[in-house]
Amino acid sequence: MKILLFGKNGQVGWELQRSLQPLGEVVALDRSSQAYCGDLADPAGIRQTVRAIMPDVIVNAVAYTAVDRAESEPDLAYQINVEAAAILAQEAQRIDAWLVHYSTDYVFDGSGDSPWIESDLTSPLNVYGQTKLQGEEAIRNAGCHHLIFRTSWVYAARGNNFARTMLRLAQDRDQLTVIDDQVGAPTGADLLADVTAHAILKALKQLEVAGLYHLVADGEVSWYGYARFVLTFAREHGWATKTQSEAILPVPSRAFATAAKRPLNSRLNTEKFRRTFGLNMPHWQIGVARMLIEVLEK
Repeated sequence: MKILLFGKNGQVGWELQRSLQPLGEVVALDRSSQAYCGDLADPAGIRQTVRAIMPDVIVNAVAYTAVDRAESEPDLAYQINVEAAAILAQEAQRIDAWLVHYSTDYVFDGSGDSPWIESDLTSPLNVYGQTKLQGEEAIRNAGCHHLIFRTSWVYAARGNNFARTMLRLAQDRDQLTVIDDQVGAPTGADLLADVTAHAILKALKQLEVAGLYHLVADGEVSWYGYARFVLTFAREHGWATKTQSEAILPVPSRAFATAAKRPLNSRLNTEKFRRTFGLNMPHWQIGVARMLIEVLEK
């Protein structure tokens, strides 16, 4: 089997390079790749890449994810999140390949407090969410075999993430204010990559599993609760912080002015994914703890 991976150096793409290797030959690209075009802002280039490699599976781990900047760069967000996704889907349909694509909880408006299911009405609050939803629709319209995974609050030990930011700020400040009215499930890039590999194996044998799935770690927490977990865990493992747990103050989203409005309810129901692929989703604390151990040991 030949797998074409776009976005090899992103959080999820980096982990996919590892998880996909046992499945077959992996051609992993990013924007700076030389032999083939890995720049999703180059429509002709990515078409040529797919036609040259002729993969059995295309995995798109690229997205325009700068949520606030998307409000002032809607054309670029559309180009990456919609047009590039459409091209990959069209090329996958042409060569009878599978397309694996990642989407987001931001396709919903964040109302209520129940976990969203795949058939719930979508209503994005911002440009990022709107373009990710349009990307989903473009893939479905192309008619290719596809797996679309909506996820949320993705983190990895590699690169910047919320936990690293909290650790850095806690070393310098006596007090932190963290949003407490946005709730979701921190989901590790390594978890996404591992279950993606399992899902691909099943999909290649059972075409009927194609479709849209919610894919996040189990459980839920607010950003405030997430911050408390991170700092408590760090102190328990010998990490000196100036900020104590009781000095982390919960505040509503309106306390921070942002260009893009965020959904308050980012909970995603993973029952469909778990039932279809026979996989268990571990609790978010398990993955975050593993990531923190790796970060704290550096």
